[in-house]
Amino acid sequence: MSVRATARVVAAPGGVLPVLESAGPLAVRRTRARRPHTARVTVVGAMSAPLGGDRLALEAVVRDGARLTVDAAAATVSLPGPAGETAHYDVRLTVGDDAELVWLPEQLITARGSDLRMRTTVDLAASARLVLREEQVLGRSGEPSGTLFARLTVHRAGRPLLDQELACGPGAPGGWDGPAVLAGHRAVGQLLVVRPEFGERPAQARPLGRTAALTPLAGPAALVTAVAPDALRLRRVLDEAIKALTGPWGTAVPAGAPPGRDPAGA
Repeated sequence: MSVRATARVVAAPGGVLPVLESAGPLAVRRTRARRPHTARVTVVGAMSAPLGGDRLALEAVVRDGARLTVDAAAATVSLPGPAGETAHYDVRLTVGDDAELVWLPEQLITARGSDLRMRTTVDLAASARLVLREEQVLGRSGEPSGTLFARLTVHRAGRPLLDQELACGPGAPGGWDGPAVLAGHRAVGQLLVVRPEFGERPAQARPLGRTAALTPLAGPAALVTAVAPDALRLRRVLDEAIKALTGPWGTAVPAGAPPGRDPAGA
């Protein structure tokens, strides 16, 4: 039987969490923050999900002047359902003025036979700060990928900042595994950093090794896109990018921080 569930988090200034609502397989738990006046929430999987047919959602609101870090206790594994249905997972994030959100989930793994539509929507105020990491791993060890359609849409001060989609696995448009997209790699990820300082001192476009690149966006933001043979090497690339882009902000990442560690030091 499919599951419909929406978990909610609301952060207020001073590290206060007026709303912390778990639902279905999405258990949200307050964990210890390492920075003052910051709330930290860890998402814990209460059951296997998403399965085919599930409709899950996770909502986070960071009120004006608040600081929130959200991470996860383990990777999310998309699994096939008994009837071969498509699963849906929506993430909706809202960050207010002078507020900060560090969004660091663990990897999304698309198991063989699964079919997932994932949508992440972010609404930022003009002075909001954001660190957002997404990582997808195509198939568990030794198995082919399931189907994944993932879309990330970001608006800042009501204007579009980023809107992109990735489609992989059976049923995806042809060429997804070719040299212009994944080139045979099985781990793909992106890092979006938005900070007002980029308006005066934009990040410089540059390659990050052979399979990653940093691109400044038309706004105070920078996007890092990377592919890698496996999740560990992908994480190392993105950790280095976080350190390079956010070090002066106080959220630097130790090189090669293992999965499950809070690289923002929240």
